[in-house]
Amino acid sequence: MNHPLSAPQATPLPLGTYVLSGGLTDPGRAVGQAREAERLGLNTLWISERLGHRDLGVVAGALGQATSRIGIGSAITPFQLRHPAVLASLAGTLQSLTQGRFHLGLGRGGPWLAGLGVPPTAPAGMVVDLADILRRLWAGETVAYDGPAGHYPGLRLAGPPQTTPVPLLMAALGPQSLRLAGEHFDGVILPAFLTPGAVARMSGTVRAAAAAAGRDPEALSVHATVLTLADPTPHERGILAGRAVGYLQPVPHGDRIARLNGWDPSILERLRAHPQLSALGQALADETYRPDELAGPARLVPDDWLTASTALGSPAGCARRLAAYLDAGADELILHGAPPGRLAPVVGAFRHRSTPAPAAPPPPLPPR
Repeated sequence: MNHPLSAPQATPLPLGTYVLSGGLTDPGRAVGQAREAERLGLNTLWISERLGHRDLGVVAGALGQATSRIGIGSAITPFQLRHPAVLASLAGTLQSLTQGRFHLGLGRGGPWLAGLGVPPTAPAGMVVDLADILRRLWAGETVAYDGPAGHYPGLRLAGPPQTTPVPLLMAALGPQSLRLAGEHFDGVILPAFLTPGAVARMSGTVRAAAAAAGRDPEALSVHATVLTLADPTPHERGILAGRAVGYLQPVPHGDRIARLNGWDPSILERLRAHPQLSALGQALADETYRPDELAGPARLVPDDWLTASTALGSPAGCARRLAAYLDAGADELILHGAPPGRLAPVVGAFRHRSTPAPAAPPPPLPPR
């Protein structure tokens, strides 16, 4: 049976959602999730690329043909995974295929890239230059380049320039990445498990960097990721805590989240000292275990950390929490942790909260 909100919604909300979250490895399921998200009136579908079953080009191409209105974005793919011309071609093709609905979200990297023979973190010079190379290629230029992003005697794309440039977004958490996003990109993607206060400070950093670079700070879009789950069962709440472990375990990622949120770093140290995590060495918990397999360390994540950095509770309570993130400076929220169908009650409550009440009828005229 379809949820009452499955009828097409005319006005998109400032809410997006991931497809294929929760460890799903069947890419075909993204199509049904995309159609449901579009029926709900969500604004963007986001793809977290994973080598093996979540190839950005394949999944985004399928979603572009299965939908007609909703935006499609990568959140994220690392800069280092593709040659600049290949990345420009992929994004430009998707932009044409979706008639201007694609957003390219890039990340500076992570420890999991080390086995691929590329730097685990893209240096700042590479990030800045690659953004420029991509834009010049989409504009139809031939690019000769020798610098931090590589050596390219003459990059060019076949066909006419892009009529609708691809918006370039950058995932950011640390201060340098936030400044780079403000100075050189069209928007920023913020990770999960941040409080509204942290989102406000980070949004301010990005927009201040844009203004200092002579750019319009209000033209940038801030996309904040928020774990969202209405009326979670104890099992679902445990899985959510397991997800938090995956975000908090890596160094320095977890340290930055704790610092931005004002959390006690000694709790983070105890979490990482849990035998299940300490045995991993440099390996990542979320690349090794599913969230439900992290129940032991998850019990060390304080409950108030979860409630402060997610949207949990009744649909109306979740909607209020999402509004707090938007009030903090986010332009769109990437709802994470549940498939679109599970988000329907929250989306309905948020839409009801956002819809102005009808104006009261004017008082009757006094008798003459």
